[in-house]
Amino acid sequence: MGSIAGFFYEMMILYLIAFVGFIARKKSVLNNQANDVLTQLVLYITLPALIVFSLDMPFSSAILDDFLWLVGMSIYILAVSIYVAKWIGKKTSLPSMQGNVFEGLIVFGNQGFIGYAVIYMLFAEQGILYLTMFNICYLILIWTYGIHLFTKSNEAIDRKKILLNPGIAATMIGIIIFFLPVRLPAVAAQTLESIGKMTIPLSMMLIGSLLAEVKGNELSRLLKNKHLWKVSLARLFIIPACLFVFVLFPVSHSILVISVLASGMPSAPTVTLYAQKFGADSQFASVGVMFTTILCAFSLPLIYSFLYFL
Repeated sequence: MGSIAGFFYEMMILYLIAFVGFIARKKSVLNNQANDVLTQLVLYITLPALIVFSLDMPFSSAILDDFLWLVGMSIYILAVSIYVAKWIGKKTSLPSMQGNVFEGLIVFGNQGFIGYAVIYMLFAEQGILYLTMFNICYLILIWTYGIHLFTKSNEAIDRKKILLNPGIAATMIGIIIFFLPVRLPAVAAQTLESIGKMTIPLSMMLIGSLLAEVKGNELSRLLKNKHLWKVSLARLFIIPACLFVFVLFPVSHSILVISVLASGMPSAPTVTLYAQKFGADSQFASVGVMFTTILCAFSLPLIYSFLYFL
């Protein structure tokens, strides 16, 4: 684990890449369709390549032990997230079209974009390997409970889409490769590495481009929305803080850092997509994602600083 100064340095690089995306969108270098194109490119090409490349490594009993801890911690924090979202939701008076969005913004973090970018900058390929393991249950939950949250019905869940989701498909392929006694050919591994490493700059440019669409008057309105502050407090601080209980267990410090930082990511853009598709308040979802994304520039360094002194 690097120093606090090193973390701020790495985060500064990410923020500068996001700023490039921000300026590119403001100057119309990235047009109205650019966000959709970048999203598709990352979700369907670069991120799956990065996941498969990261899992192309020799199997060992030590990694298996780490895998079990990561999955266990993931299940625990997802259960905590659902409970926290429902508990706060019951105490918050929201219209029915915003209630499910409110819960979704708290439960589901942006572990697939900012998460991979931050963890890769800190831990390189090993970080991606561990985050992929940590995200397995998350990916399944967002394609099952995430849809159920907005429809209140299991009938809307397409099981084929769950299995064919690029994140899950790449993870399953990577796990098979991980347990095989042979590695990928060098040319295939290098190709996946080159494509996969595009994930970090593309993800951050996408974040910057999305933030460029927030108007000045809209930002001031966001700052006055008490519901968004509740979402941010839960998503960025309360949920990751619940993982500190694992300090009492024989978990390696790197696994704890990766799990806590991943659990403290801003709300996932997928919540906005679900809200739009299933007739919920997509505008409330969009501003919630934007608001937590802005605030994570302050929350993540604070969380990392706390982890550093553990």
